Amino acid sequence: MTNLTLYSIADQYLADLQKLQDMEIDEQTFSDTLEGLSGDLEVKATNVAMFVRNLEASAEAIKNAEKAMADRRKTLEAKADRIRQYLLDNMNRTGITKIESPYFVLSIRKNPPAVEVLNQDMIPDEYFDIPEPPAPTLNKNRLKEDLKAGVIVEGAKLTAGQSLAIK
Repeated sequence: MTNLTLYSIADQYLADLQKLQDMEIDEQTFSDTLEGLSGDLEVKATNVAMFVRNLEASAEAIKNAEKAMADRRKTLEAKADRIRQYLLDNMNRTGITKIESPYFVLSIRKNPPAVEVLNQDMIPDEYFDIPEPPAPTLNKNRLKEDLKAGVIVEGAKLTAGQSLAIK
């Protein structure tokens, strides 16, 4: 039974359980037999749970690596920006506006005009966009408390699902 899936083992367990229930045996024999039947199921379930833990650990490691890579990318981008500014400052300082090399051409160019706000309070209202108010959001915590207290709320009900705890 070692190559069977958990689903197959569970099906076999349920079939064997049905057979046991149909037999006329005492409670102690029933319990002992049931415990013996559950062995393969428990071993397979434990192995599946170990696989789940392994996947979760891999996902966490990837998440940490993504964060480390994003931090490194930001550091490199900031360093490139500083060095680019350093190059621009020194080309401006020396009056050199163009440098050609076999790899690329460096040239100082004018940027398009940009708005610099000196004092926002002095700018007339006509230049401000007023955003639409946000849509109302459902307060699920308050709704849950009312439903727990027995209040009937049209369009909502309390449900309790299941989850698997692997400790």
